[in-house]
Amino acid sequence: MLTKKGKYGLKALIYLARLEPGAVALINTIAETNQIPKKFLEAILSDLKKASFVHSKKGKGGGYCLARAPEDIYIGQVIRVLDGPLAPIACASSNFFQRCDDCEDDDICAVRLTMLNVRNAISSLLDNQTLAELRDLPRQQRKQRRRVR
Repeated sequence: MLTKKGKYGLKALIYLARLEPGAVALINTIAETNQIPKKFLEAILSDLKKASFVHSKKGKGGGYCLARAPEDIYIGQVIRVLDGPLAPIACASSNFFQRCDDCEDDDICAVRLTMLNVRNAISSLLDNQTLAELRDLPRQQRKQRRRVR
């Protein structure tokens, strides 16, 4: 499940992706526009900065901006930084695998095999969707609705 931290992080990145290249946004503006508690957003942006998704500029004219083009930021990477593994259970994770205490054989556990399928489906979608695509999704939806009418 996507946590509030993950959701707010994505919202902040989408906001930044909508800015003109090179433009910066103040944390207060990002927080108010997206209804994100400022202190929480500060922590989220700190994590995103450590992971090289955003840059911050201090002083007058400072703020936050994307560190890479939106086309080069994949949603799966962002969620892993903010929320951890995509797998619903630890034994189905590729990067953070942990064996279950109650499982005799990982290779034939029906629960694990099902959760691997879930993890693979989630990963397949999120690891191939860029921030640019996420940013443009509402516009594409509006266009599709207009065509249907």
